[in-house]
Amino acid sequence: MRRFLTDRARRAVAASLRGATRPAAPSPAPAAALSRPSPSAPSAMAAYMARAMSTSAAGTPPVSLDTINPKVLEFKYAVRGEIVTHAQQNLEQELHKNPESLPFDEILYCNIGNPHSLGQQPVTFFREVLSLCDHPALLDKSETHALYSSDAIERAWQILEKIPGRATGAYSHSQGVKGLRDEIAAGIAARDGFHASGDNIFLTDGASPAVHMMMQLLIRSEKDGILCPLPQYPLYSASIALHGGSFVPYFLDEETGWGLEVDELKKQVDEARSKGITVRALVVINPGNPTGQVLAEENQKKIVEFCKNEGLVLLADEVYQENIYVEDKQFHSFKKIARSMGYTDDDLPLVSFQSVSKGYYGECGKRGGYMEVTGFNADVREQIYKVASVNLCSNISGQILSSLIMNPPKVGDESYESFMVERDGIISSLARRAKALEEAFNSLEGITCNKAEGAMYLFPRLHLPQKAIGAAQAAGAAPDAYYALRLLQATGIVVVPGSGFGQAPGTYHFRCTILPQEDKIPAIISRFKEFHEKFMDEFRDVSRDEAPTGATIESGGD
Repeated sequence: MRRFLTDRARRAVAASLRGATRPAAPSPAPAAALSRPSPSAPSAMAAYMARAMSTSAAGTPPVSLDTINPKVLEFKYAVRGEIVTHAQQNLEQELHKNPESLPFDEILYCNIGNPHSLGQQPVTFFREVLSLCDHPALLDKSETHALYSSDAIERAWQILEKIPGRATGAYSHSQGVKGLRDEIAAGIAARDGFHASGDNIFLTDGASPAVHMMMQLLIRSEKDGILCPLPQYPLYSASIALHGGSFVPYFLDEETGWGLEVDELKKQVDEARSKGITVRALVVINPGNPTGQVLAEENQKKIVEFCKNEGLVLLADEVYQENIYVEDKQFHSFKKIARSMGYTDDDLPLVSFQSVSKGYYGECGKRGGYMEVTGFNADVREQIYKVASVNLCSNISGQILSSLIMNPPKVGDESYESFMVERDGIISSLARRAKALEEAFNSLEGITCNKAEGAMYLFPRLHLPQKAIGAAQAAGAAPDAYYALRLLQATGIVVVPGSGFGQAPGTYHFRCTILPQEDKIPAIISRFKEFHEKFMDEFRDVSRDEAPTGATIESGGD
């Protein structure tokens, strides 16, 4: 597909160049507009040439699908894809104009990990510090001590002292404010029990730009491959496509709770290499998105050993490290695992991603995040810094938040108790929501759902009747996309089809966030159940009386 699009783009460019060398066709534009300027006027000559080339292709737009970067055409981003667009541009407007016209009174966006948009409140301590840093004049007012906690005031002073000129509206160092990077490194060291350096921290506008930065660094051509999980967060497939590399998938095992098997990694690496692809890196998302699993420590050790033996960069997406909902699992960073195995910077190139958008804080709009880069030599690090410098720096509010989430209030601080109440309240509520939705999905005919151990999502499997699959094919849609669209139109619930994340052939899923506020979960479950039961009845391959009690009616494709 890439070759076809590239060839088509080349033909379009060649045709354009050939047209530019032919005499210009008569144009309705005034003659004066194309009168040839004196060669001694370079700027006028440039304007003349631009007008001449535009008229030589009269009727052809200067930018079209045939002339834009074919890599942009290639990738998709289902999280904000067609179903979400339909909800926002059509159904939202219809509800606004005629609230009684649809069978629901609001759109429930369960498609994206955007907590504050669904009612989650900001963490008080973080916002207190941010507001004081952005308006330092408040620190000199006596009323401030009555409105803000003393440790928030003290933390704001400490942060401002680290920012040159105490100016949150100024550019910072390209890697981020040095003092804030040191704070983050201290937080990493406290979390892992191993040394971390602020020099290894690159502050970014969320984790996504950091991922793009690493893809820019690692991908030289389509002969370079990146190992990524399926299902996967589509940032990775999109980023690999945009930077011209090859997506090398490895399948997570749904039957074992979305397990990551090293044998599967080895199989996919060997197959890619047999096709002439140089596999450069392995992406691991832990806790998983969209699958919600949390890797066991022993599993992580095997993954680290695999990367060491195969000469791969380990790209560890750890943005959900605070989102753990089961007692028998806990988060361990891959850096902690590698150091506990005795591996140093000389043994394993490792990049860890973190973001203020997830966790219990959910500050998506603040666009804060960082990557910790270890195991790269000085020459390569200089090139990473150069790439970071092109963007000048990440936003300062996001930098401050990144330092705060890695160094929240401690025991003895005035805000500690209230902070812990907020933090634990959010995490425990998310756990209850995950369990309620998981149980609801598993109670329905034709749906199975693994436990949500972490992250913010469930990824239920749809065992669709063959008639439903046929109806989707007739409509020109993937079966899970067809199901998700029907769900939206009947209930106002927005989910993302599993086909947008990649899935094993012959299986169908959807991703649903656990983020709507807890008091809305019963209504979501009720709406969903009513829709699903009607859907199954509509497309049932056999009548209910003919089906064995408790049997799951699956499609032949499963």
